[in-house]
Amino acid sequence: MHSQRFLKPQKYKQMNSLSILGTSSDAGKSTLSFALTYLLHKRGIKVAPFKAQNVSNNSVVTDIDAGEIAIPQAFAAKAIGLATTPAMNPILLKSGGKNKAHMIINGKSVSNTNVREYYKNIDTLKPIVKEAYKRLKNEYECIVAEGAGSPVELNLMDKDLSNIYVAQEFNTKIILVADIERGGVFASIYGVYNLLPKKLRKNVVGVIVNKFRGDITLFDEGVRIIEEEFKIPVLGVVPYRPFNLGFEDSASLMNYKQNTKDAIIKVAVINLPHISNFTDFEPLVVDPQIELNFISNPAQADSYDLLIVPGSKRVVDDLMWLRERGFEAIFQDKKRKIFAICGGYEMMFENIRDPQQVESKVENILGFGRFKGEVVFQKEKIVKQGCYNLFGVMGNGYEIHNGIAKKNAKRKKNLYGTFIHGIFDNDNFRKALFTNIDVTYRGYNFNKYKAKSIDLFAMHVQEHIDLDRIVDALYH
Repeated sequence: MHSQRFLKPQKYKQMNSLSILGTSSDAGKSTLSFALTYLLHKRGIKVAPFKAQNVSNNSVVTDIDAGEIAIPQAFAAKAIGLATTPAMNPILLKSGGKNKAHMIINGKSVSNTNVREYYKNIDTLKPIVKEAYKRLKNEYECIVAEGAGSPVELNLMDKDLSNIYVAQEFNTKIILVADIERGGVFASIYGVYNLLPKKLRKNVVGVIVNKFRGDITLFDEGVRIIEEEFKIPVLGVVPYRPFNLGFEDSASLMNYKQNTKDAIIKVAVINLPHISNFTDFEPLVVDPQIELNFISNPAQADSYDLLIVPGSKRVVDDLMWLRERGFEAIFQDKKRKIFAICGGYEMMFENIRDPQQVESKVENILGFGRFKGEVVFQKEKIVKQGCYNLFGVMGNGYEIHNGIAKKNAKRKKNLYGTFIHGIFDNDNFRKALFTNIDVTYRGYNFNKYKAKSIDLFAMHVQEHIDLDRIVDALYH
C-alpha cells in the first residue's frame, strides 16, 4: 500500500495535464482514467476528463449543447459532478457501412466517411481537438486525457489524435497502463516506452501495472526489473477488481461479473452485431435479483423471463441478421415479454424506410410488424435528454436516433418499445416492470449503488498506486 500524504498543492504558474496511454488495447485505460480523475478531484484539483477521438457505438447526450460523446468521458465527468460537454470528446466515430464510419464532431453528426479519407484528412481535425482541449483547460487546472489503443503503432503515429498528438501538442505528463492479465507485460512496457518519441519519454511519470491476480508480492521482482533495468518508475500494481459500470465497448461489456445467487428474474439481451448504447443494461447487471445474459441464438430465448432487443447502429443490417437467425418467430409470440429499445424499437414496426440512405443502401424493408405504422430515417439526428413518461412512470432518459415514428414509446400487452435510452436507470420504472414479472421483486437504488461503487473502486486504485508522486509530477 502506498502512503497518501495529502500534500497541499504548491503554487505554480500552470498545472500540467495528464495523458493515460495503454501499452496495449483494453489495458484498462478508461477505468484508470476515470479513477485518477476522481482521485485528483478528491485532492481539491479542478480536473476534467478528455479523449480527443473515440471509436465507439456507445454514446450519451451531453448536458451542455445536447451533443454526443463517448461513455467513458461522460461517466468520469458525472462521477465528480461535472456537467458533460462535447469538448470532453470532440471527435467520435461510429461504425458505418463497409470501411466507413459515422463521424460526430463537437457532439454533432457531420458525415459518413471512408476510413481511408478520414486518415487522409486528419490534419483538418487537429484544430478541432486543439480548440476543445483549450476550452477545457481555460476552465480546469488539469485535463486527464485518455489515449486510444497503443500509442506506438508506427504506421499510424502521425495520424494518432488521442495519444501522440495530445501528448506532444499539450506537453502532458504521461502514465503508461499495462495489462498483466494478457501476458507479455514486460515486452509491452519496454517496447511502448522506447518507441515513444524521445521528448515524450521525458514526460513519462511511470507505469501502472493493471489487472493483477493473486499474491501481489509475487510481482516484487517484476517491479525491480521495470524500475532498475528498464529505468521506468512503477507507480503501482493494481489488483483486478470487477467494475460493472461505464462500459465503453462490447469487449469490456462481456467482461462483466454477476453474483446471481439471489436472482429471481432471468433477462436476455440479444447480442446484435452492431449493438449500441449497451450501458442501458448496467442497472440490470448489478441488480442482485436479475440474472442478465447476452444471447445470439433464438433457441436460448425460452430460458428467460424477459427478452431485450437493444439499440443498433445499423438497424437494417441487424434486422436482417435477426431474421436469418430465426428470431422473427420469437418476436411474433405474443405471450413472450419483450422490451425493444431504439433500433430494436424501430424493428418492431411494419415497415422501415430510408429514402435518403442515411443508414444503409436499403431504402425500404419490412419490419417485424408488431407495431402498426412505419419508421422513416431522416438525415437530421434527434439528440436530446429529458424527463419522459416511461409507460406510466416519469423518469429521465435520452434519445439518439435518425429514425422517426409517431410516438417515442409504445406498449402492446407484453411488448414494450421505446426510443429512450437510460430507461433502466430509473428505480421506479424497474420496480414497475419487474414486479409485473415476479411480485417478490424488491428493486434497489441504482444511483446510490453507483456512487458507492465508484468510490470503492477509486479507493481500491488509490490504495495500490503512488498518487502523491503523480500529483507532484503534475505540479512540476
